[in-house]
Amino acid sequence: MTVRIGVIGTGMIGRDHTRRIQQVLAGAEVVALSDYHPDAARAVQADLAPKARVYDKGEDLIAAADVDAVLVTSTGATHEPYVLAAIAAGKPVFCEKPLATTAAGALRIVEAEVGFGRRLVQVGFMRRYDAGYVALKAAVDNLIGAPIMVHAAHRNPTVPEHYLTPMAIHDTLIHEIDVLRWLLNDDYVSARVLFPRKAARSHGKLRDPQVVVLETAKGVLIDVEIFVNCHYGYDIQCEVVGEDGIAKLPEPMAIQTRLDAKLQNPILTDWKDRFVDSYDVELNDFIKAAARGTAAGPSSWDGYVAAITSDACVAAQEADGEAVAISLPARPALYS
Repeated sequence: MTVRIGVIGTGMIGRDHTRRIQQVLAGAEVVALSDYHPDAARAVQADLAPKARVYDKGEDLIAAADVDAVLVTSTGATHEPYVLAAIAAGKPVFCEKPLATTAAGALRIVEAEVGFGRRLVQVGFMRRYDAGYVALKAAVDNLIGAPIMVHAAHRNPTVPEHYLTPMAIHDTLIHEIDVLRWLLNDDYVSARVLFPRKAARSHGKLRDPQVVVLETAKGVLIDVEIFVNCHYGYDIQCEVVGEDGIAKLPEPMAIQTRLDAKLQNPILTDWKDRFVDSYDVELNDFIKAAARGTAAGPSSWDGYVAAITSDACVAAQEADGEAVAISLPARPALYS
């Protein structure tokens, strides 16, 4: 079966996912495109999917009889209504983060999916599909004993002027929030945020760097450094300390050189290069599940938990180092 996919939102991510489906992966084709700017959709159509139909409205694309599954890669504020429409139509939907712009919105999606009675939503938390994280999880599950602590870092070379302090949570830490919860098979119970002195390259409306401290239900203590003006490169670190040993996320594969009296390893500068392969794997997972009329991978519940945790971390940014509690309702059986 070839899964017929409609893509809503044809910006950078939507275009790249369309390329991925059309040129890299098997088992699917893009048959429909929609964007707030129709010319952007028509440009992707001309470049990558000439047989696809362009729709003025995402809702019409979702309702189209020849669309089996939907990719939502539009602006964040539109995610909730499009995902809800896909659930109502009974169509598998892949939604890039955030699932919704509020925890209440994410909960509405969870409730709609539970009401439908079958998983239909996959959220675009691609780090779960990164080969390094997959290997790290195997080590955490099987080698190092029960986890006690996690030390992690998310560093960017620079960010634009419109990047504000809360975005360090909603746009940056959100990836660690999901992947560390998956890595540990544990839920968060509290969050604290600590600020060292402000880095010289940080702009006026951004407090950078910051350290987020998360505590889990099993008593694991996690510290995550967020430093988005580190200057030297894009650098993701993660080390799990267990009862019997320590496991560390491997560095991306790179050529080591001995040159000019220096032993050197290059450091990436772009997040797309760091996780490019994981995007292929995650979308392939979606296609295989969509062919069966369902969804796999990160769920609506995972998106909801990420939203709850993000809100607590943003509140903790204003709490002068005090802990902010994270409380979750009972997990629905659909996501057990």
